[in-house]
Parts: sequence; structure tokens; C-alpha cells
Amino acid sequence: MKFIGKLLLVVVIVLLVAMLTCYFLLQTRWGATQVSKWVSDNSDYHLTFEAMDHRFSSPSHVLLKNVNFGRKGKPATLDAKMVDIGLSSRQLTDPLHADTILLQDGTLNLSPAAAPLPFKSDRLQLSNMAFNSPTTGWDLSAQRVTGGVAPWEPVAGNVIGSKAQIQMSAGSLTLNGVPASNVLIQGSIDKDVVTLTTIGADMARGSLTGDAQRGADGSWVVNNLRLNDIRLQSDKSLLDFFAPLTTLPSLQIGRVEVTDARLQGPEWAVTDLDLSLRNLTLVKGDWKSEDGRLSMNANEFIYGSLHLFDPILNANFSPQGIELQQFTSRWENGMVRTSGNWYRNGNALVLDDAAFAGLEYTLPDNWKQLWMDELPPWLNSLVLKKFSASRNLVIDIDSTFPWQLTALDGYGDNLQLVRERQWGVWGGSAKLNAAAATFNRVDVRRPSLALNANNSTVNVTELSAFTGQGLLETRAVVAQTPDRRVNLSLNGRGVPVNVLQEWGWPALPISGNGNLQLTASGSVRADAPLKPSVNGELQVLNAQKQQVKQSMHGGVVSGAVVAPPVETPTQATP
Repeated sequence: MKFIGKLLLVVVIVLLVAMLTCYFLLQTRWGATQVSKWVSDNSDYHLTFEAMDHRFSSPSHVLLKNVNFGRKGKPATLDAKMVDIGLSSRQLTDPLHADTILLQDGTLNLSPAAAPLPFKSDRLQLSNMAFNSPTTGWDLSAQRVTGGVAPWEPVAGNVIGSKAQIQMSAGSLTLNGVPASNVLIQGSIDKDVVTLTTIGADMARGSLTGDAQRGADGSWVVNNLRLNDIRLQSDKSLLDFFAPLTTLPSLQIGRVEVTDARLQGPEWAVTDLDLSLRNLTLVKGDWKSEDGRLSMNANEFIYGSLHLFDPILNANFSPQGIELQQFTSRWENGMVRTSGNWYRNGNALVLDDAAFAGLEYTLPDNWKQLWMDELPPWLNSLVLKKFSASRNLVIDIDSTFPWQLTALDGYGDNLQLVRERQWGVWGGSAKLNAAAATFNRVDVRRPSLALNANNSTVNVTELSAFTGQGLLETRAVVAQTPDRRVNLSLNGRGVPVNVLQEWGWPALPISGNGNLQLTASGSVRADAPLKPSVNGELQVLNAQKQQVKQSMHGGVVSGAVVAPPVETPTQATP
């Protein structure tokens, strides 16, 4: 018995010596190399570390120095100066499930190709780490990250795990190309559902706070989001800037507040923007809302040639459409004001009141083409219930026929300006007058226009202006058909007889002032010139009793002086 006891004692001593030898060898570079080689040779992973450190002051912790770990043939998942593994009694039944794992001073690459990993922990902690996830659908890069994931149980395709609580802060972060600093994130993951209970960051020289949730289908619910003092410059157009919102399955907005923001991109900018948006859901380019509200104002808004100062917009959203409570802005040195409703049924915009005052507006070079272009599907109809204009200056600088209206006033009732996505005057009545005007270098005074329109015709009941010493008066009827057939009658009394020359009629063989009468018809088509379609008759009588009758057929004029001037004999003085 004594022999067996001594033998057992020797075996125990040998085992203890062996364990102590292994314990000390593992804390050497040679031991670390052997362990790394064994793991790399006997698994699908590569592992290197310089040394293992264990201190009896913290007997449940093992420290690995300068660790590099990842799947064979793939970029390293982990590269850290220090990995602190906290052990517990769990290792007796589940050796690869640690109590805690602390990663310090390194980089963690969250690639789905790296998961699943062979080990787990009740808590993964990061200290001064960087991590990247360029292939997860979130193009994410972060530096100086501190925080934790609990529990940490990597699964196939997800390094973080399918269910965990997350709390992290980062000194700097870039998400899908948008940089931020001093980032704080708290939330949870439940399979494919990501809940962010706290989001905070400094970005674009401002700050962002909020909370949100991402659904399993990629949809988002933003309960609260607040942006303060944002100063953001983008290389994208305005439509491209907001394009990512249209690619989401849905985006449900509970409340978004923007204060004093400045945004800028190619041919667009907004300064000192304040915005409040509530209860709106965006669904693949469309929207829906039960009780949504939008309030916004800015110091300046620029979009292409559109330049607004001090715009103010208040609107309510409902299943029926949008109630535009107020829109006002300074524009082109004047003021614009309107209110009304956009109805989803029929995509119809009905403005209760539209006012333009003090504008100094030059029409864009392509305004005629814009007038003929088909409008977007959301604007199938546009009606102005009340329209008013006061002291406006409107200019067209088209070199072929420039014109200008000075001090333009007017009003209208039930004007339908869009029908079936096409501009026009499809209904209603209007009356316009100006202090002065110029039409292709012909000056006129007090021009006045009155019209009314219906489904079949636009009736110009009055079109008059003073020119020279006389008055021009016109009446016209325009058909609401694709060929836009026009019939007009023009009378002039005491006007320059060649007043029509700058407006397309050839020069007359007589001059001076006189009376004229013109009846003409033609087609104002979008795809054809006007002059070849014109047929008309012109009669002119000047102050010297010279009379001209001319006809135009297909834009070609024929005619002659039919009455020479009559000289009155003078009597001799007795």
C-alpha cells in the first residue's frame, strides 16, 4: 500500500510539474507559437498571438497579447493588442463559452463570411477598438469604439449573433458614406429586428439624437429624430440625396425635428432650415398618413433656377390627401402666397387662393417646352379657385419674339391650368392688365386681356392696348383641340399702319397712322410652326387716304394699294 501511495504521489507531482511547465511555457513566445500552430493545423481558422499572461490576482482571467484571428483564406476577423478572456465554472461543460471576452486596442471586422465562430461569451466588451462591416448592407467603419454585446453568440452570417443587447460609443464613425463623431448607440438585436433605443452623434458640425427600429424586411420605424445645427455638403443632386428613402420597403416617421440646418448640393441648397414632421409613412416612392403634419421654414431655398427667400410651409396629411394650410415666400423680388388641397383621388391640386405681388420674373429659356411637357403623375389637375396678381414685371428674352409686361395686375376665378397632366387654360375666367408692355420691340400702353374657358374653347373677349396715337382691340377664340385652331379679329384706330410688321405680317407699301382691320385663323400646334397655317385678310387705310388690302394664305401675302392718295386743289388768294 505504501508503494501505491508513493506511486500516486509521484504521478500527482509529475502531473503538477507538467501542468506548471505547460503553464509557464504557454506564457512564453515558444508556447504561444505552439498553441497557435496547433489551432491553425486542426481547425478552419488561423490564430497567432505572442504570449499568454495569467495573474493569480485575477485567477479567472487569461490575457492573450497581439492576437490575430480569422478564417483561413479570409481577412483577419480580429487583430488586437490584448484579449482578456474571463473564465468560469461553465468551462467544465462548455469549454469554448467564456464568461467575458474583452478586446483592446485593435480592429474587429464584422464580415458575415467569418461567422459562425467556435467560441461564445456571456459578454463581449470592446475597448479602444475599430471595427468595419463593409459587406453587411451597412457600410460601416468606426474608430475608438468602447462598449459591449451581451450575450455574444455568433451564428452563421452574423458575427454579433441573433439575439443580444448592444451598448457602444465611438469616437468617429462613417455609415454609408456619412461621417459622425462622439457616437452613442444603445439597443438590441432579435434575429433580423434591430431596435436602437438611443442614438446620439455629432455630425456635419451639428448633432443627432433619436431612436428607431429596423424590421426583418428592411423597413424602418423612426420614433423620434432630432437634428440640430447640421451643416452638410453633398455631391448628389436633390433627388439623388433623398433617393435612398425611396428604396426602403417602408419608412415610418413618428417625429422628426430639424433646427437651424444648412444643406447644399449641386444646384440646390437650403439655409437656416427649421422643420417638424410627424406621423408620415413613406412606402417605395409613395406615402400614407392618418394624421400627419409638416411645418417648415427657411431663410433661403435654391433648386436650379428656383430661388426662394423666407419660405414658410404648413401642411396636414390624411388618407384623402394633403391640406396645404399655408405657403408663402419671397420670390423674384416679390411675394407668393397660396393655400389649398391636394387630393389623392384624381391627383388633383386645388388652390383656394393664389397671389403674386411685386415679382420681377424672367421666364426660363425653355419655358415653351416646359409648357408642353407632360407633368408628373401626381399632378393630373390644377385649379385656382381665386387668383390675383399685383404690380408684377414679367419678361421673356426669347430673341425670336421678346416681350415684357410692366406693372401687371389681374385676377381669376376657377382657373383650371392643368388637365390630364398638360398645361393649358382648360376652364374658368381671368382678367389681366398692365401699365405698359413691349411685344417684339413694339411698345404698347395699358394692355388688357379678359378671357373665359370651357372644355371646347378659350374665348378672348377682350385684348386691347394703346399704341402710337391709337388703340388696338382684338377678340379671339382658341379651340381646345390638339391643333389649337385660333380665329381672331383685330381692329386698330389711329395706330401706325405697320404695327403688325414686328408681329409677323410683312411690311406694307404705305406708312403713317391709320385704321386697320385684320381677320385671321391658324393653328398653334406644339409640333409645327404657326405661320404656314395662317390665313387672313388685312385692310388698312392711312391718314393720306391710302388703302391696302392684303390676303395671307399659308403664310404667303398677296395684295396691292387699291386707292392712291387724293390731292385737294388749293385756291388762289384774291
